[in-house]
Amino acid sequence: MKTLLKILLTALAVIVLANILPGVSVNGYAAAVIVAAVIAVLNMIVRPLLIFFTLPATIVTFGLFIFVINACIILLADSLVDGFVVAGFWTALFFSILLSIFRSALFSLLKEEKR
Repeated sequence: MKTLLKILLTALAVIVLANILPGVSVNGYAAAVIVAAVIAVLNMIVRPLLIFFTLPATIVTFGLFIFVINACIILLADSLVDGFVVAGFWTALFFSILLSIFRSALFSLLKEEKR
């Protein structure tokens, strides 16, 4: 249930960012939910592989190359989902940074207090 709620909150963040950023568009909330689900699957499967294969670049750049990997995940989601369009790499990079910030803020609302 918590995973579904996280996907819905990510879809909300995608809709908000698509309305704010030029160069990013999404066709409705259904497409945003699909984008959120695709990003979640790509983060589970593709992202660890990309991090492993680009580990030397990540180490040399002190972890900043992770932003490039996140942008690649966004561009891959762009190519997989029909109702989601990102204009280019720099737009995807900025979108991924803002999406991470929005998701952190939204997911902090879901934290439960530990006893």
